[in-house]
Amino acid sequence: MAVDKRGRKLPKGIRQRGRGFEGRFMYKGTTYTVQGTTVTQTQKEMTELKYKLEHGIYVTKEKITLDEWYKTWLGEYKKNRVKIGTYMSYEKYYQSIIKERLGSRQISELRGEHIQKLYNDLVKEGYALSSIKIVSAVLNGCLKQAMKNGLIERNPVKLAELPRQTGKKKERIALTKEQQDLFMEYAKESYLYHFFAVMLRTGMRKGEMQGLKYSDIDKKQKVIHVQRTLKYIEGRGYMEDTPKTRTSTRDIPLTVATLEHIEAQRKYWGFKVVRMDQYLFCNEEGGPVSRERIQAEIDRTINRIREAGHDFPRITSHVFRHTFATRAIEAGMQPQVLKTILGHSSLAMTMDLYSHVLPDTKAEEMEKIASIF
Repeated sequence: MAVDKRGRKLPKGIRQRGRGFEGRFMYKGTTYTVQGTTVTQTQKEMTELKYKLEHGIYVTKEKITLDEWYKTWLGEYKKNRVKIGTYMSYEKYYQSIIKERLGSRQISELRGEHIQKLYNDLVKEGYALSSIKIVSAVLNGCLKQAMKNGLIERNPVKLAELPRQTGKKKERIALTKEQQDLFMEYAKESYLYHFFAVMLRTGMRKGEMQGLKYSDIDKKQKVIHVQRTLKYIEGRGYMEDTPKTRTSTRDIPLTVATLEHIEAQRKYWGFKVVRMDQYLFCNEEGGPVSRERIQAEIDRTINRIREAGHDFPRITSHVFRHTFATRAIEAGMQPQVLKTILGHSSLAMTMDLYSHVLPDTKAEEMEKIASIF
């Protein structure tokens, strides 16, 4: 029977090793070893390991790095199951953020504190909470699958906490009716005039507008079939993808005014949009209009407005979507109807828009009911 440095007898299977202790036992012909700083801790480790072996829940610690497992996870479990935009987003965040910080670590050695340190470091480096959440989602999906495959015993991402939102939430911007009319008046000189007009009248996302084809315009049913979006993939250019969410594949009612702008746009580049399967809003070569050119045309229009002596904020194309939602709410459109038109995945997203618009009309609405009391 083994003894410690003071000559005291040690339990069966335990020996002192330096300042700590080592426990050994046999199970079905294989020797297993555990380490502990005290005899009690070593006994506990031995008991837990024996339990796992007896109940078939012991996981052999594979010497596989996060880099190696990530490649397997992405190629075997995600490549043909997620949208191309999602796939490229995984790659972007892994290669630019996760790889250099955790890629060389063995997945069996990853702990909650490693993930927590990653989050904390990203905050210090100025990364937005939205970006940190994507990093967390990539790691969680990757390591969750590793646990399912028996490569690790627990998912360390579940042991870390995402940082809190700091500062004010980014304010949603919508044009007032006066600003909207002013912009469209000066946008008449732009070759994307009808692009802006259709976006303001439908609330479609920029990528959905870029991917719109004349074949999506259903004059008989009087709807626009939203069934694709364009994604820009670094090194590959623009590629078609399915809309953002399942509810983003939708039909938007086609008004007379919207149809007029669509027909006018088709005539504008008539020699380019000669087939039903070509993009409605295109460049001079008939290819998809880029996000850079869209923003450039918005900026040029705003510059003309300012040169004419008007104040006008700098905006992006997403403001047109929010402006459509604002006009719809002001006109009394029901939340569930607006949710369907915008393609929101939940009613909560739509109601968030109402919370931004309604405060401006509270006083006006209160005046309407003042006479009741």
